[in-house]
Amino acid sequence: MASASPAARDQSGAATPPFKTELHAAYVKGLSAKTNTFEHVATEHLRMSGVYWGVAAMATMGRDLRAEMESDTLTEWVLSCQAPSGGFGGNVGHDAHVLYTLSALQILAMGGALDRIDADRVAGYIASLQQHDGSFVGDEWGEVDTRFSYCALSALSILGRLRTGFVDVGRATAFVASCRNFDGGFGCVPGAESHAGQIFCCVGALAIGGALDLLDSELLGWWLAERQCDSGGLNGRPEKQADVCYSWWILSALSIIGKVDWIDSQKLAEFILDCQDGDDGGISDRPGNMADGELSFGNGMWKLPMLSQQFSSDHHHPSTPADLAPSPPAATASLPYLLRGRRALTAGWYDAGSHANFRAIDPVYALPRDLVDEMGLESSTL
Repeated sequence: MASASPAARDQSGAATPPFKTELHAAYVKGLSAKTNTFEHVATEHLRMSGVYWGVAAMATMGRDLRAEMESDTLTEWVLSCQAPSGGFGGNVGHDAHVLYTLSALQILAMGGALDRIDADRVAGYIASLQQHDGSFVGDEWGEVDTRFSYCALSALSILGRLRTGFVDVGRATAFVASCRNFDGGFGCVPGAESHAGQIFCCVGALAIGGALDLLDSELLGWWLAERQCDSGGLNGRPEKQADVCYSWWILSALSIIGKVDWIDSQKLAEFILDCQDGDDGGISDRPGNMADGELSFGNGMWKLPMLSQQFSSDHHHPSTPADLAPSPPAATASLPYLLRGRRALTAGWYDAGSHANFRAIDPVYALPRDLVDEMGLESSTL
């Protein structure tokens, strides 16, 4: 378990623990063997997303997915979760849902297996979920949520079917914009409370749809920056505790709108590092708690590589296949950019040997950026 309190530090932050790459990799690989635990049974319905989090964490650390995650076997399992409708369920025999459809496509993309599916069939399923107002329901039961708007647009982009007439992208982004609140944030439906998770989904959907002009970046940036707590961690709503999972939702949104420098990235990195389980691996929601193999690890693992990319005003992402060259900070990012600085080196966070294979993570698609560039996936940033 992580230490009950953050490590003592001098002014240089020298006592902050290093990122425990090998321990975390072993933790992820070990999750598949824990089939007799309560957590394994209780998360059966969202196994697809759990597998995505684990695969993405390993991919971010530059691990060999075929050798260490048996990606070929995972591909066959993903394919076995496809429903007659063309969508994917959270597990074998479960109903199709747009959330798990996106996770399935992300897993297949990282495993180089997108050619194993009928892209038009999957796109047709996603198109069947769009409503007249541009929103998307998650499945046949009709719940509307901006999470589903992001999942639909991201999945269609991965399939190469975003601009081919399957859905009305303009209406989709207009619905997302209608969920914007007076504080600059976004909720799950029009009038719903702003929440960091929903904000990532809405900003991501607008970025994919080429409609970032529909948000107020200054007001939104203020709301997101206000989520940083005294501990350095980020919360999801006002008056809540910091939680590692919000690091992804908020960092990615800030990076898309070019305002990562509005928060103290070093304090955030320290908070994440203090949430590591130094004995068994994994990352907890906050220091002293037990590591969470599904949510907190998947959401906590990516933040340090994200911070490496100096996501701020110089963040660059191609908007067309002809513009695929990332800016130098992004191209050389393998561990947090801030960890390459003088304070990072004295703190011992960055190990140029063990972290040299870390891959930059794309803030819009939550996939390794080199893969996003290779696929020519469409998005925009400010």
